[in-house]
This record gives sequence, C-alpha cells and structure tokens, in this order.
Amino acid sequence: MKISIVGSGYVGLVTGMGFVKLGNEVIFVDVDERKIEMINNAEPPIYEEGLGKLMKDFNGRYHATNDYREAILNSEVTFICVGTPSREDGSIDLTYVKQAAEEIGKVLKEKDSYHVVVVKSTVLPGTTEEVVKPILEEHSDKKAFKDFGLAMNPEFLREGVALRDFLNPDRIVIGVQDERTREILEELYQPIDAPKLFTDIKTAEMIKYASNAFLATKISFANEIGNICKKLGIDSWKVFEGVGLDHRISPHFFRTGIGWGGSCFPKDVKALINKAEEISEEPVILKAVVEVNERQPLKLIELLKKHVPELKGKAVGVLGLAFKPDTDDVRETRAYAIIKKLLNEGAKVIAYDPQAMKNFKQSYPDVGEKIVYSESAEDVLRATDFVLIVTEWGEFEELDYSGKIVIDGRRVRAAEKNAKIYEGVCW
Repeated sequence: MKISIVGSGYVGLVTGMGFVKLGNEVIFVDVDERKIEMINNAEPPIYEEGLGKLMKDFNGRYHATNDYREAILNSEVTFICVGTPSREDGSIDLTYVKQAAEEIGKVLKEKDSYHVVVVKSTVLPGTTEEVVKPILEEHSDKKAFKDFGLAMNPEFLREGVALRDFLNPDRIVIGVQDERTREILEELYQPIDAPKLFTDIKTAEMIKYASNAFLATKISFANEIGNICKKLGIDSWKVFEGVGLDHRISPHFFRTGIGWGGSCFPKDVKALINKAEEISEEPVILKAVVEVNERQPLKLIELLKKHVPELKGKAVGVLGLAFKPDTDDVRETRAYAIIKKLLNEGAKVIAYDPQAMKNFKQSYPDVGEKIVYSESAEDVLRATDFVLIVTEWGEFEELDYSGKIVIDGRRVRAAEKNAKIYEGVCW
C-alpha cells in the first residue's frame, strides 16, 4: 500500500520504516526541515537500533515532505503519529493532533477515493471520535465511516528495540467502526504474525493507557518492596525472581532501581489520573505509583551520603543520562532529579552517556550547562572516586570500578563485583 505518516518522531519514523520493510511505500510529513532533510538523506534523526541500516537498505521506498497535500493525495492510509505532550496539570495537549486533523481534512476534500485516517498518537478515550472526527469532517465536508475511514491503532513500541517491537509485536490493537476500514487495516497488517484484536475506537484508546499504567504500577510496586528489602538486608532481585515464577504474575518489569521515565509512562499515567478526576473518580493507586516513582531516584543520593556525608566541593561521576539504554531520549530521565540534587548539595558533576549528552544539555539547561561532560566512561572513573550509575548501558559492564565508591541504580554487575564500596538502591 501507499502510506503517509504525519509526524516523524520515534513512533512515526519507526512505524513508517516498519511498513517500508513490509513492502509498502511511505511518505513522511513533518514541519521540521532538519528532520525532512535527514530522512531524505537516509539519516535517522533519532538514535534507534537498526534504524540507520534499514533506512539505507530501503532508500527510494520512502521520502519526507512538509506538504500534506502531496502526501495524502499520493497515499491510501494516513497515520497520525504526532506528539501529545503533558500540560502542567497532567492533561494532554492535543494541539498537534488537532493541527494534523485539520490539514488532513482539507486534503480529503479533494479526494474522490476512500482514504483511511488512523490515529496512532496516544490519546485518551473519546479523543478520536469527539475531537479528531469532527475536525476531519468539518474541513473535508465528508462523513467519517462513510466517505472516509477512521481508526485508532495504539503503539506499544519500546525505545531501543522499537523496530523489533513493530515487526514482532505481542499484539496489534485496532479500534474501528466500519467494515471497510477494518478490511484495509487487516490487509495492511497481514504480514505480521501476531494476535490482532479489533475493538471499538474508545476501547483501543483505553488499552494503551491501561497497559502503560499497569507496567508503571508494577515497577513502582517492585521499588516499594525493594526499599523495604534494602532495610532488611534482602536482595529484592532474588525476591522478584521467586515472585515472577508464579505464572499469574510473570517476572517482567520487576527490575527494582531508580524508577521509570521516558516519553510514555510519566505522561500517560498523569493523563489518566487527570481524566479520572475529571469524571469524579479518585485514582488512589495511580497517584501512589507516581509518588513512589518521583521519590525513587533520590535514594541514590541518600545512599551516597551514607559514605560521603558532605558533598560540597566533591567530584561525583554520573554514568548514564538517557532514561534507558540504547536510546538518546532524555525525556523524564531519572538523571535530571539526581544531578539537580547533587548540584544543590554543592557537588561537581562529571557525566557520561554514549548517546544522550547533547540532548541532556539542550533539554535541561538549568543543570545541563553546569556539569562537565566526559568523552568516555573511563574518563569519569579517572576523574572521581564517587560514581552513580543511572542508566544500564552495556558498556558499563566492561569497566573496572576498583577503588571507587559506587552507588548503583540499575544493577551493573561489574560494579557490584569490583567496587571498593558498592551500594545498590534496592539490594
């Protein structure tokens, strides 16, 4: 098929290139001229494993533009993959979704053939039908489910392994109302061997939020148990190895440490809390999930001060700035709260991350411009006697931590084995 993708961030670019690999032609639409130029030069504007090779291998099967008209007139299906950032109150900002719907609607007015619009951006239940649909209808002078298709297809991509997740997903969820749209999307996803769950549109929207809220809850629960284990002298990882053997529970996402960050969990849990309160429901568990997560990264500083009570003037190394390994994404990274606290305590921070240093400095100028960035992890170890491990990059397992005081938020085994003094957050 011929597909257009509005928005070429993590979700849009990975989704588009995944469809290219499956044999489709893709046009990316974006307002960022730098991204457009990079995509057209087969250069990924984000760091994601395997993406650069895929773009080079299939160069010619896709291109990027800022022209909605070109993209939609030359495609059969359009995916909306724009961002839905959080507002200060936790609600999601639909500005980009509304803009995309308006521009798509204007072009649909010119089309005689049946065109399917798919919302892939994470939006709260009701958004596709109550916000996107009226805008599309107003600007196209057409009726959804009759003159054009409309669907909701949430993404479940994990940064760092997003391409693998797209091509080998646990499930594909598609919210549809009309049979014609269902058949088109069924054909589009036919090459992927995974369970395909067709629901109504609102249910598909909720599945995404419920999934992320549960995973965030599982991590915060593990960390709360882990904090108790730490004070009792128990290794929480061994506890959850035993807990996870129960087939009703499973071992996944029981990695205790300094909590979750990124572009999805924080935004989605807060949005669900906001929506619940809007409809007069009190989300007690979800609020506790967020509270535990916000406290968790500062456990690193508490443990460091057990060994170094006065941090003023001390050089402290920080290994890892990305919110997780194998990505350059620093959105809601645990490193920010940790570094901010260190600076407030008067410490000199020397940091290293294989991919995220530039993004961290740009995204968090209040702290990012006050720290020293090293060219390698070895340089960090040479420059300081105190090291905090914030992201579990594979290369940190190759380091010699001899003679160092290491406070570990991610369980790097090499540090556990050879540091002079080693403290794990929950073990």
